[in-house]
Amino acid sequence: QVQIVESGGGLVQPGGSLRLSCVASGDIVGIHLMGWYRQAPGDQRDLVATITSDSSTNYADSVKGRFTISRDNAKNTVYLQMNSLRPEDTAVYYCRVYSWRRGRDFWGQGTQVTVSS
Repeated sequence: QVQIVESGGGLVQPGGSLRLSCVASGDIVGIHLMGWYRQAPGDQRDLVATITSDSSTNYADSVKGRFTISRDNAKNTVYLQMNSLRPEDTAVYYCRVYSWRRGRDFWGQGTQVTVSS
């Protein structure tokens, strides 16, 4: 049994900040990649940022310079620090965990981020 649990979403004003967290637990070993994706109503799920086990990162162009992804390998946890938030960042944010040992992705249930005045 594998659990992927996100937290930290909420309502914030434009220009504000939020920090998302995602913890992977259970029968999950050999985690290689962890990342965040988002999906707005009527849109597809898009990449926000990913980080590998050796801390190589990748960001969507729309969030570069505003968002920072980091991880704690000992805790199987990935974070997303989001600064200078904009209304267009409003979406459900999903955590993705890829285990090379299991050969598959695991996804969380998502956390809502709403940027509005």
